[in-house]
Amino acid sequence: MSMTATTPARRFSLANVLPALTGIGTLVAFFLIVELLIQTNMLSRFIVPPPSEIIASFPRVIVEEHVLQRFVQTLGECLTAGVMLIIVGVSGGVLMQRFRLLQQACETWVAALASAPLVLCYPLFLVIFGRNAWTIIMMGFVAGLPPVILKTLEGISGTRKVLVNVGRSFNLTSSQQFWKILFPAALPTIFVGIRLGLIFALINIVGVEFLINFGGLGQLINELAERYDLAGTYAAICFVVLVSVMFFMAVEKAEKWLTRAE
Repeated sequence: MSMTATTPARRFSLANVLPALTGIGTLVAFFLIVELLIQTNMLSRFIVPPPSEIIASFPRVIVEEHVLQRFVQTLGECLTAGVMLIIVGVSGGVLMQRFRLLQQACETWVAALASAPLVLCYPLFLVIFGRNAWTIIMMGFVAGLPPVILKTLEGISGTRKVLVNVGRSFNLTSSQQFWKILFPAALPTIFVGIRLGLIFALINIVGVEFLINFGGLGQLINELAERYDLAGTYAAICFVVLVSVMFFMAVEKAEKWLTRAE
């Protein structure tokens, strides 16, 4: 009796753990293949260092290069840019959906901005903000803004008409229509835009840190690359990936919480 009762729970637990185990196993297998290719001279270690050397360089990078302090700095810049993205981007998308003239005037320009190589504008941002963290934050903010605006506009505009008509039948005000129907229906699409915006923001933040050689993980990657410390460079890149993973996990948790709340 007890064995029958515990079997579904075990299956449920295995179903939750299996994707993570598969991902970890795939990553380990990839590293082992790369290590094998390098050790057999099929892949040059002057281009890609062996994963074993990268792993061995982590303590040195953490202790000697103060990577945790740089990690916190880049994380803070991404967090600041991300909060600005959510506030300004979602508000901009809502305004463009609400005012047809604004949408017709600006949507094409916003879409064009999304495909522009904005990182090349960093000298202009240096002139405006100076060589400090705000230049890096604003570069990430501007680069990540278009997808948030466009996806917010798409999500609200794509709300099914039947839902809007149900709201009208209950005599909901415009504000009630937005908060009870339009915004909840658009949330999945809005979070897609936020994820894309965070990707663009992180790329530009680390890229500008690298270019202007100021603070954060980008500066560390620049310094290690100039010293031709390949193992350390790849180790620092792993911390950039960690920043990205942390943001995506936070966004996923926020999306689940908001969806459950709705």
